[in-house]
Amino acid sequence: MIVAGLILVLSLVALLQFFASYCRSLIVASSREPLSIQARDVTGIVGMTAPGAEFPRFVQLLQLCPERPEDRGPVRAVCIYYRLLSTLRRLFSQLAPHLVLWADGERGRCAYFAAVVLDRRIAYSRNMFAQQMSE
Repeated sequence: MIVAGLILVLSLVALLQFFASYCRSLIVASSREPLSIQARDVTGIVGMTAPGAEFPRFVQLLQLCPERPEDRGPVRAVCIYYRLLSTLRRLFSQLAPHLVLWADGERGRCAYFAAVVLDRRIAYSRNMFAQQMSE
């Protein structure tokens, strides 16, 4: 019974590590993309960073735009990652301030990711509208 529990715990830790790596790769890929002027106006982002606390608002804005099928999985994954970071931040706020700083930085990168996805969806919506107008 102890061995089975140990295997379960190690498997969950490995899964969490792969999940975090996947989310971080998505975030790094989006950090290389500049935001359009329209997305900057909507989000209020200046420069290449966003405040982590804005992530929920950006996700709400994402829900107002037509969804691109290829964005569905990555957005869900980063939302879960953001919640994990927020929980980690709350749990260790008194014990490890350096961990809180790291979590805040990651949450800001999650917010920038959401802004990039929002920018893509705005462009997608415009393209759909232009196609409908030409028909």
